[in-house]
Amino acid sequence: MQAQIKKINQEISSAGKERDSLRAQLREAELAQARISKQINANQAEISAHEAELRQLKAEQARLQSAAEAQQERIAQELRTAWKMGRQAQIKLLLNQQNPDTLARNLAYYRYFFRARNEVLEEFRQTLAALADNEKQISTSLAALEENQRTLAEQQAQLTVANEARSAALARVNAELKEKGGTLARLEADQKELEALLEAIRKAIVELDIPEEDAQPFKSAKGKMPWPVPGRAIARFGDSRNQGKMRWQGVTIPASPGTLVKPIHHGRVIYSDWLRGMGLLIIVDHGDGYLSLYAHNQTLLKEVGEWVGTGTPIATVGDSGGRTEPALYFEVRENGKPVNPSLWCRR
Repeated sequence: MQAQIKKINQEISSAGKERDSLRAQLREAELAQARISKQINANQAEISAHEAELRQLKAEQARLQSAAEAQQERIAQELRTAWKMGRQAQIKLLLNQQNPDTLARNLAYYRYFFRARNEVLEEFRQTLAALADNEKQISTSLAALEENQRTLAEQQAQLTVANEARSAALARVNAELKEKGGTLARLEADQKELEALLEAIRKAIVELDIPEEDAQPFKSAKGKMPWPVPGRAIARFGDSRNQGKMRWQGVTIPASPGTLVKPIHHGRVIYSDWLRGMGLLIIVDHGDGYLSLYAHNQTLLKEVGEWVGTGTPIATVGDSGGRTEPALYFEVRENGKPVNPSLWCRR
């Protein structure tokens, strides 16, 4: 399936490049932007993990130091007691010819005392070893954290360059549209490219059974599904577009960059790449002819062929595909035709 989708995407992208080299530049810039953003997100997650580990290690270090101090004080008390008793205390007990019961009891006390002292010493040795190991782990974690932070600074510099390249490519695209007055033609071309992609996927992909553990059919969940991101739509299904010459086939929901996008229902990812007019696009097949589309993302978190659940993050909100503000464009399709998402998702 991955090979089929890759071939379809290459054919569509190749055709798009021949028709429009400026959008090919935008595609490359936004893919680079997405790749670096994904690396930054992964690196930041590692930094958070290292920081949490350091907090735990330092808390453990404080506990061990406190235990070591208490054990040290107890050893000092044991040594003072031993000094007071003298080195020949057991021999004196024998020579004093005390009552046999008293003698046996005192010898037992001595054995208990020395055994307890040895146990305290052994505990202290173990605590010191644990402290040394703890300090080694802290040093390793700190070194890893510093390396992650250095890498993050480099990645952020790379992202700045990628952002500049994307802005320059977008400016060239918009300048050409303004010069030629081709907004409608562009929108129509974008729509045709999406329809071509969906038709090619429909022909290439064989329906697979939904996993048993998540077997509720898409149709049964109508009106009960969650929206992919929180927020109020600024463009709704059926609203006029481009001065009434076209209609919106989905909804556009503004959201902060990096907001997690989650599928409205379980299914299988059948597309995860950049597409003209849609930017970074991910499509989920829910079975029985139902698809959901999530466009203009910042990063794509799932690959073609992966199964996803309702709460599984599949992308992050962005402004790819030529948008000027971050938002998610979301469609639901039934047998290839767009349907109103508001009928399927909870009000």
